[in-house]
Amino acid sequence: MTRIYLSPPEVGPDERAMMLAAFDSNWIAPLGPDVDAFESELAHRVGVAHAAALSSGTAALHLALLQLGVGPGDEVVVPSFTFVATANAVKYLGAEPVFIDSHPDTWTIDPALVADELAERARRGNLPKAVVTVDLYGQSADYDPLLEICAHHDIPLVADAAEALGATYRGRPCGSMGRAAIFSFNGNKIITTSGGGMLVSDDPELVERTRFLATQAREPFPHYEHTTVGYNYRLSNLLAALGRAQLRGLDSHIERRRAINRRYRDALGELSGVAFMPTADYGEPNYWLTCITIDPERFGANREAVRQALERENIEARPTWKPLHLQPVFAGRPMRGGAVTEAIFDQGLCLPSGSALTTGDQDRVTGIIASLARPA
Repeated sequence: MTRIYLSPPEVGPDERAMMLAAFDSNWIAPLGPDVDAFESELAHRVGVAHAAALSSGTAALHLALLQLGVGPGDEVVVPSFTFVATANAVKYLGAEPVFIDSHPDTWTIDPALVADELAERARRGNLPKAVVTVDLYGQSADYDPLLEICAHHDIPLVADAAEALGATYRGRPCGSMGRAAIFSFNGNKIITTSGGGMLVSDDPELVERTRFLATQAREPFPHYEHTTVGYNYRLSNLLAALGRAQLRGLDSHIERRRAINRRYRDALGELSGVAFMPTADYGEPNYWLTCITIDPERFGANREAVRQALERENIEARPTWKPLHLQPVFAGRPMRGGAVTEAIFDQGLCLPSGSALTTGDQDRVTGIIASLARPA
């Protein structure tokens, strides 16, 4: 059977045409008209004033934290339930992550636990340098209480919206909250530039400094002059052209992934022991991935048995994120809570959710899962 991937890229004639036009223009390097246009168009879509196109979402997070003064010996609050890149960017700067559990109703970072952590650290005189939120699997974190908590302690918030382009929070686009936000355009995201990312902010100095640092911090001299350490983090003009074409199709991608999520719920929602990632009442996700949990006692098989059954039929599914506080690389780091993320990881499975997934292929997925259910 043809392999069904978790979240493959979807490209077509528009992407091909725009990349060929960029190629023919001879703007190949990491600067050019498509880079400028991609930054402007994405900033407009997100509702922020400025954007800098970069080589990855991780690079964007690294530069955001760097400019907020995060450095050796500092600590940064991050959710435990996320991809490792969120915490890796903290480590790049010589700082250390402090992990926070998720709220069971959203799977995103729990604002009450963040409040408890910051209040306790304020009493000790040991506040973190920044708080990083994650808009998880295309769903926004709960920003109103998080921003209030951070403002109370005068701590900047950076939004890791890598998975959530096109999602909203109380009518506001994901990526428009906090001192800065970042997006990823990795090959599995809702739009892709093959590899790439973006830092967005209403702070023009922060974004302009990002561009400077991302181009090896070259000073404006006719020769190569450097007064600070820089990075090779800019996005190429060719990939920016791809991103522009993908951005034009974003709404279509979201609508199709929403329909896929709806069909999964219709097909699997009545199975005993199967539950879906909760949809928060404060926003609209982009449905990047559809995730379920499987209670083995009620369903009749555990998450891993379901995943392996799908793999035997050439279907890719993946466990939900392994909590970072359980990762060996972060052993011993502080963690507030943990039971929620650990339970989700124990039972959680991400299902194929690409915007080009056919109904027939989705029926293959749901048929295999239903076949493993304990008879009613």
